[in-house]
Amino acid sequence: MWVTAFYESTALFSLKPAAATASGGKTLLVPTPFAIKMGLLDIACRTIGVNAAEFVWRWLGTARVALQPAQAVVVNNTFTKVLKPRRNPAEPGSQDVGFFGRTIAYREYVYLEGRFGIAVEVGATGQAEQVAQWLLHLNYLGKRGSFIQWVEFGPDALPEDFLVVDGQITGMAINALLTQLDDVGDDLTFTRASVYTSDPIKLGKHRVLHHLALPYRLTASSRSYSHYVRTEEET
Repeated sequence: MWVTAFYESTALFSLKPAAATASGGKTLLVPTPFAIKMGLLDIACRTIGVNAAEFVWRWLGTARVALQPAQAVVVNNTFTKVLKPRRNPAEPGSQDVGFFGRTIAYREYVYLEGRFGIAVEVGATGQAEQVAQWLLHLNYLGKRGSFIQWVEFGPDALPEDFLVVDGQITGMAINALLTQLDDVGDDLTFTRASVYTSDPIKLGKHRVLHHLALPYRLTASSRSYSHYVRTEEET
């Protein structure tokens, strides 16, 4: 059984890949299963309590996630000024004296055209009701400020145009865009997932990467933007 929900983006979306550095790295074009599950876990902690959410995490963390990408996306390429902790003290009398120093960082922000879909696989009716409530309260994904708005729920059966993010690619179109999305690993416990503990989350063990072929074709680009269109939406 799948719980399917459709959303529209109300702000620019940005979510760097798991292997990106702090000062650079391209953004993903879709939210990842890891980001979705962390968002649902946060909502569960705030609505049913931490103790109940810890029990829920046993099946939510291992649930499969499927995505329906937006009809089209436009990636905006920018360089911005950011503050970062200094490695060495500033020279006396310099303009930027203090703990933070100014530097340049590369950032990408994505405009999502049309609605996109998220589906979570569950094993019981009670789980489906819980996930539906949490999906209804999901209001941002990716970097803070990447706001989304719930539109409607979909059918219990997974629609054909949804892509299951499990690393299994049986076929790939010529124009498909191959990407890697992170998901929850088998060893990611509730305690380690909590932001209030110091237990590290290791890539490849607690966060695993799945390949996914997005049905996008690059239609236009320049030094400041890239425009992708979902292949089945072309006429």
